[in-house]
Amino acid sequence: MVLDRVVKGLKIRRPPELLVGVEGADDAGVYQISEDMALIQTLDFLTPVTDSPYDFGRIAAANALSDVYAMGGHPITAMNIVCFPTERLPESVLSETLAGGLDTIHESGACLVGGHSVDDNEFKYGLSVTGTVHPSRILTNGGAGRGDVLILTKPLGSGILSTAIKGGVAGDEAAKTLVRVCATLNKWAADALSRFHPTACTDITGFGFAGHLLEMARGAKKRLVISASSLPVMEGALGYANMGLLPAGVYRNREFCGASVEVYPSVSREHGDLIFDPQTSGGLLVALPAHESREALMTMRDCGVEAVIVGEVGGDSSCGKVECI
Repeated sequence: MVLDRVVKGLKIRRPPELLVGVEGADDAGVYQISEDMALIQTLDFLTPVTDSPYDFGRIAAANALSDVYAMGGHPITAMNIVCFPTERLPESVLSETLAGGLDTIHESGACLVGGHSVDDNEFKYGLSVTGTVHPSRILTNGGAGRGDVLILTKPLGSGILSTAIKGGVAGDEAAKTLVRVCATLNKWAADALSRFHPTACTDITGFGFAGHLLEMARGAKKRLVISASSLPVMEGALGYANMGLLPAGVYRNREFCGASVEVYPSVSREHGDLIFDPQTSGGLLVALPAHESREALMTMRDCGVEAVIVGEVGGDSSCGKVECI
């Protein structure tokens, strides 16, 4: 959040080929290289979210690749980003992590072309990813139109579940759920959506569901209305939220959103916490014309994507507004 403010204060050159830059809050940059092709560039890295190095690699790679799918594109190349405490962890941890990441890169259809590593006290891993998209098919988070439905393609609750696991309260089943959801690529949802006409898209990560909703609302200058009871939730997450097992990011995200995200009194405390829960490798949040929503859901579900309608786009709002009812 601080970095975003600092970068936006810099005098950054904006050539006409730069179709999506730092001026908004989009998931990646887009640079046009020909009449029918633009490059998508993004990077992301994480600290470990699971005890299994291999699964950590899968999750971190899926998380980084997700930004390309959120922009409507397809990843083509990836580079490893590694910060590794060589004196504290065995080399096998790094090897297993990179193996997990590589398997996910291959699953996406991209190829690994290199990377960079530094010695660091805290282990971090992720990817720099390049993708391609036709200039006319770029998705940003600012194009939602009145009457569009909002579709979410993965359940929420990874931050809460991870906190419960680290606290020793949640067991193996919760860990399996976390890995299953977070290591799943958004490729399948993106491929299904490419058959339709989405108007806006983003992926749900560290700002939480509410934070990314707000970015979409501000980009479109619209009021987004969310039904709390319709939100898909990882098994056990609401129960752990009720126990107060919340990551610190919940409170930061709630403060960031402020009065721009209104949670109605009828919404349970657990659901109220859930929408601010910082996600790791979350799903796509897509705005789609209402007349396409039924067929789009069926297409995604046929591909194994747990997509549900979670809300709709309302009228104009000069600063953007989110209501959770």
